Amino acid sequence: MIQLADISKSFGDRTLLDHVTWQLGDGDRVGLCGPNGAGKTTLLKMLGGLDEPDEGAIIRPANLTIGYLPQDGLTHSGRTVFEEASSAFQPLLDIKAEMHDIEHRLGDASIPQDEHDAMLHRYSELQDRFRLGDGYSMDLRIATVLRGLGFGPEDSARPCETFSGGWQMRIALAKLLLGRPNLLLLDEPTNHLDLDARNWLEEYLSAYPYAVILVSHDRYFLDAVVTRITDLNLRKLTDYVGNYSKYVEQRDLMLDRLRQMKREQDEEIARVKMFIDRFRYQATKAAQVQSRIKLLEKVVPIEVPPERKRIHFTFPTCAKSGRTVLELKHVRKAYGPVTVFENVNLHIERGDRIALVGPNGAGKSTLMRMLSREEAPDSGTLIIGHQVITEYFAQDEAVRLDPSLTVYETLAAGSPNDMVPAIRTILGGFLFSGDDVYKKVAVLSGGERTRLAVARMLLRPSNTLLLDEPTNHLDLDSKDVLLEALEDYGGTLIIVSHDRYFVERLATKIIEIGHRQAIVYPGRYAEFLWSKANADRAGSRPPTPSHQAAGAPRDAASPRRRPDGAKADRGPDKVRATEGGGAREDRKRQDAERRKRQRALESLQRRIADLEGRIAEREARVKELEAAMSAPGFYDDREASKQLLDQHQALMWEVGDLMGQWEALQEHAAEHAAES
Repeated sequence: MIQLADISKSFGDRTLLDHVTWQLGDGDRVGLCGPNGAGKTTLLKMLGGLDEPDEGAIIRPANLTIGYLPQDGLTHSGRTVFEEASSAFQPLLDIKAEMHDIEHRLGDASIPQDEHDAMLHRYSELQDRFRLGDGYSMDLRIATVLRGLGFGPEDSARPCETFSGGWQMRIALAKLLLGRPNLLLLDEPTNHLDLDARNWLEEYLSAYPYAVILVSHDRYFLDAVVTRITDLNLRKLTDYVGNYSKYVEQRDLMLDRLRQMKREQDEEIARVKMFIDRFRYQATKAAQVQSRIKLLEKVVPIEVPPERKRIHFTFPTCAKSGRTVLELKHVRKAYGPVTVFENVNLHIERGDRIALVGPNGAGKSTLMRMLSREEAPDSGTLIIGHQVITEYFAQDEAVRLDPSLTVYETLAAGSPNDMVPAIRTILGGFLFSGDDVYKKVAVLSGGERTRLAVARMLLRPSNTLLLDEPTNHLDLDSKDVLLEALEDYGGTLIIVSHDRYFVERLATKIIEIGHRQAIVYPGRYAEFLWSKANADRAGSRPPTPSHQAAGAPRDAASPRRRPDGAKADRGPDKVRATEGGGAREDRKRQDAERRKRQRALESLQRRIADLEGRIAEREARVKELEAAMSAPGFYDDREASKQLLDQHQALMWEVGDLMGQWEALQEHAAEHAAES
């Protein structure tokens, strides 16, 4: 599909790519990895035609279509969200507009017969092209993508300029996905997506029929989407087959071999130099010395990437809190006419590791601000437990840093004396090395400020951490440093994160925010998804355990239970059935579920058959109208012909809508059949 032929790229005296040859096949899904500053974004821009290599060539097929999503900076205005997303189908919209124009002109009785026949022929041609391009299901496809990316039905009619930067990037992503280019270039596409939207995008890209190259610091997203990793390091591109986890294993093995080869080469060079130095001035060894000098000149030094130091440290000591850490009782919170929470009860105990999940705007950050006491509830009570010392990391924590301080001074201010020796080590773990520690905060980029704010948080003593999106703008290595630190943290942890891997590793309890409620799901994120999926199949919301709804503490000795009441262990697929009658009950329940799925499948099949009958009926009527429209003298009566033309157009749109429903039901039925 696309090939790099011996390309080089430099900025000043810094070389990013040095005589690189690489190719991408049709349908490849590639994750582009490498250290910060290696040139990943520059490479994407060159592949997208927005930049050119200094040397070499990028070979593209003539009919290749490319879509590029930058990290940020895109804005849209002047149209609604639906209109902006519709612009991805501009060729189809042009065909639709021309069809409407022809329909209008066909009603003009003064047009000569020859021109009239030519317009009918053109209309038939446009209609075929519109149908082949799935034009009649265009609105359904737009609505599906917008819904998947988190836009509600009411958002479609809102002007684009009323949305923030993160939502602007979602609009741009929706346009790209709807356009379905042959090559999709995505630079950090998950930066502005919540967990639901990320999960949807994973499924969409996994089924995408064309080539995808993406840069992402989301390990789970890479694992789920890509089939190949291309590592940009030391000015070269190296391919690894498999997802990100396999790449890490293969890369580490390769680096071990490379370091061993480097050690052996250095030892051999040292022996040769020793021989040369020893016998340089002996006439009897002159030929051997010259031979070894020429040998050294031909040696190509093996280059090894610098080894990243693994940083591990212990949080500063802090007194333990009481068993009850935070408690909300009958809390209500509203902003003007918008009610975010209504009668919420929540109990958080010492040692809980909680992840708040829910769509953007549901109230996760509002709840974090209330728990941190930055905002007070409108009504109800917030109870702070005994000896609770909180550290709150807000979404805008980076802009709260004092711009007049240096990087080092920012960490030193407020840090306990026994943590001062660890400051340089921690800064190194967050990519601040050498003279970077003396930079003023005012000159740091947004990503650098975020990394500094996270590093500062790790140095402050606390027994309760409230973290609102701490992983934004962190690369994979910095995330690992933060993740390992939090895994060893002995206090209470409450996080909001859109990084699935981060949530999976840390959280042992999930709180779903939405519909003005905060619903507790004991267990990890995978168990939460299992619970939600089973509740969706049953057609009802899982009941909240009564002790959680009332805000009473859960008995630590009692086993966790699923929403259906069955005892569960660590995984959703490991239900421990009771002996004897319990096993029979399980079988009965499974049989009941199978019968329910079968009934649902039969219902879907009946609806599909009904739709097929309605489609056939309307297509027959369309053929009747088209036969009438082609009859001589049809346009002699302008009013009658216009009425039939309007009927024909309305029927065509109705057929297109019914076909879209039919396709969606067919897909749904296939899923049910697979489950049965």
